[in-house]
Amino acid sequence: MKFRAKIVDAACLNHFTRVSAMIAKLAKTCTLRISPEKLNFVLSDRVASGGVSMWCELEQENFFSEFQMEGISAENNAIYLDLTAENLSRALKTAQNARALKIKLTNKHFPCLTVSIELLSVSSSSRVVTHDIPVKVIPRKLWKDLQEPTIPDSDVSIYLPVLKTMKSIVEKMKNISNHLIMEANLSGELNLKIETELVCVTTHFKDLGNPPPASEDASQERPPEQMAEVHIDIRKLLQFLAGQQVNPTRAVCNLVSNKIVHFDLLHEDVSLQYFIPALS
Repeated sequence: MKFRAKIVDAACLNHFTRVSAMIAKLAKTCTLRISPEKLNFVLSDRVASGGVSMWCELEQENFFSEFQMEGISAENNAIYLDLTAENLSRALKTAQNARALKIKLTNKHFPCLTVSIELLSVSSSSRVVTHDIPVKVIPRKLWKDLQEPTIPDSDVSIYLPVLKTMKSIVEKMKNISNHLIMEANLSGELNLKIETELVCVTTHFKDLGNPPPASEDASQERPPEQMAEVHIDIRKLLQFLAGQQVNPTRAVCNLVSNKIVHFDLLHEDVSLQYFIPALS
């Protein structure tokens, strides 16, 4: 099992640093899946137990100038590592204005991702800062729980408004209630709603637009104005929104009535899927 990679392009390095910062805001610990073409950050909290799940994917060739890996075998050419997301993010934060970044799977009495950052000093000679991030290698038999989530057939898909706007609204709503109702229809309308014994507050977004349906008959029976709604934990929605430091290239929300909210985001060439289950 081997892994080593290198980034030399400043834009790629900054983008990778932003991705790791986003992941650290979304998950305390996560799984890093390394395969020949892709890197994935995976969070697989059981939806049945009320946990969120996440699948973030980036093509390695869009980031790394060198990328070598050997999985556990020729048939199972992948490596799965559990790590604390904040440790990786903190290490990469020291890489701003770096000349190069190297990541390598090492063994220092325990498995590590060793991040070596080549920094330019004032005298134009370089110095190297090294971070050893402890990881846990996940055995093959547990991989089945860490596969790409199946996308449920949604009742309504809708483009999201500016996420910073959503975040500031949800932050205010959190002071009133722990629960939030998200509802949307095929007329491009999205409502964020909280209800308590004393107050009912709704924020309406209009003319957001709906992505074309995946299948022809999917939305034909559904009246455009009919709302699909999901009751969710407001803290989980806020955690997701807090992770989005940069407004994505594309942001879609898929609602399965009373079951799940699925966010599908594209940040340039990084895709993020995030699932928040309905409150039972």
